[in-house]
This record gives sequence, structure tokens and C-alpha cells, in this order.
Amino acid sequence: QVQVVESGGGLVQPGGSLRLSCTASGDIFSIVHMAWFRQAPGKDREFVARYEWSTRSPNYSDSVKGRFTISRGDAEATVYLRVNSLNPEDTAVYYCNTRGYLTSSENFDFWGQGTQVTVYS
Repeated sequence: QVQVVESGGGLVQPGGSLRLSCTASGDIFSIVHMAWFRQAPGKDREFVARYEWSTRSPNYSDSVKGRFTISRGDAEATVYLRVNSLNPEDTAVYYCNTRGYLTSSENFDFWGQGTQVTVYS
């Protein structure tokens, strides 16, 4: 079993910044990627950013490119999402998704419970 835990959300004014954290723990053999999604009220969950473990490369949705930065932490199975220049449209629950392997052949795909980001003026 793998546990995925997010933290770092909060209330922020337009133009503000936050740093979200995601840590996966458990019997993890290897990580494929760790990614951030978000879901605003009344909307579908959407992709935000992903960090590929093997290539150490980030990917972003067009809506956040240039404002958000995903990075890998020093601790194993940890990623951060630095969110800058926030606007009310960024208000959402931000979820972390982790994919990897429990053994050399058994893969996993787990989600965290989410962390709320609210941008208010």
C-alpha cells in the first residue's frame, strides 16, 4: 500500500504565491512520475503539472506554464509545486497523483486527499 499526502494549501490574495508539497510513502519499488491535478467547484479534475522520475523532466498545462514550477524534493518520492501569480481562477482542490511500481512488475497509481487553494480579493 502507498500513501500520498499533500500539504501547503491555503488562502492567498491575487498575485500571491504558495508552495504545495506531496509525499508518497509505503513499499515503493520505484516511481514513474508524480503529478498535480486540480478540481474547481463544478468542474472536472484537470492536469496541472507532472515530474517524470527517469528523465527528471517537468511538464505543464498551458494554463499554468510560466507561473507554476514543479520540482523534485531531496527526500525520496517528494515533489513540490510552486504556484506564483495566483488569480481567482486558480482556486481549486489540488491533488497529487503518484504512479510507480510496488515490485519489478506490479504497478500502482494512487491519489492523495487534496489540499485546498483559495485565491480571494
